[in-house]
Amino acid sequence: MMAVRIGVLSFAHMHASSYMASVNQHPDAVLAGIADDNAERGKKAAESFQTKYFDSYEALLASDIDAVIIASENIHHRALTLAAAKAGKHVLCEKPLATTVEDGRAMIQACKDAGVQLMTAFPCRFSPAMVRLREAVQCGTIGEILAMKGTNQGLMPGGWFVELEKSGGGAVIDHTVHVTDLMRWVTGKEPVGVYAEISNRMNHEVYDDCGLLTITFDGGIFGTLDTSWSRPKTYPTWGNVTLEITGTEGVIAMDMFAQNIVQYDDEGNKVKWLNWGDNIDYGLINSFVTSVAEGNPVAITGEDGLAAVEVALAAYKSNERHVPVKLPL
Repeated sequence: MMAVRIGVLSFAHMHASSYMASVNQHPDAVLAGIADDNAERGKKAAESFQTKYFDSYEALLASDIDAVIIASENIHHRALTLAAAKAGKHVLCEKPLATTVEDGRAMIQACKDAGVQLMTAFPCRFSPAMVRLREAVQCGTIGEILAMKGTNQGLMPGGWFVELEKSGGGAVIDHTVHVTDLMRWVTGKEPVGVYAEISNRMNHEVYDDCGLLTITFDGGIFGTLDTSWSRPKTYPTWGNVTLEITGTEGVIAMDMFAQNIVQYDDEGNKVKWLNWGDNIDYGLINSFVTSVAEGNPVAITGEDGLAAVEVALAAYKSNERHVPVKLPL
């Protein structure tokens, strides 16, 4: 099998580093280059990951790459995806897929029209703990699903994440999508309504940093989700992803990042939880590389990404109106 040549469009998102490392580790992939509208940042990343820096997105897309990873600010996902599709390159796009439903639909359609694949970066699906939870639920271990409780709580990331014109929102758009996708994946049901309470009570800035969502799914299942940047600066880890499911015959729970050690860091004057467990980002990259190489459908589609975005956008509408919002938007 020929190695899949992958380019990276932007190093803006913090996940870009792990994705690039995973490509370099993959036996059937080549990190062929990076382009970034911040030349200093892009050149530094290229040097760090031993790849070529391209001085424009157009130059990288015109090269002999097969696919791209888009890790830009959220607002640029649409433009970069459409450019990649026009160039005939497969796309792995960082979450959230888009900041509006219109943009998400345009991205999906452009990739279909160009005959290229669009995959949404939801690495949590590749957590062995999550895979086992889903298998147990689908085997009927806890009976019929009644309700779910999820969390994605973390540190406020700063930077462009809190610049609304670049991010499209704060903690709610940033953290809702991961667990919403897991809820859809484990139940096989689509969300049909959202009620949300959202605020900025942690940092008291213009961006939202805490939210509590109640999501109703087709068939009557409901889930609650704490989607927030509620952890203080001194918290031992960046955040969490947890999911607890209650069924007619029992309860099952998953704490995705519980594999860690405690480090007492005198240099940084902080206690840290260092993850030693499974590399879910590598699982994501492996799935994407395999799909591109073999011509098989990607495991997590653009439609999956858009469905999760719609829940976040409905949450903002619900908070504004103080009423539940029906889905799809």
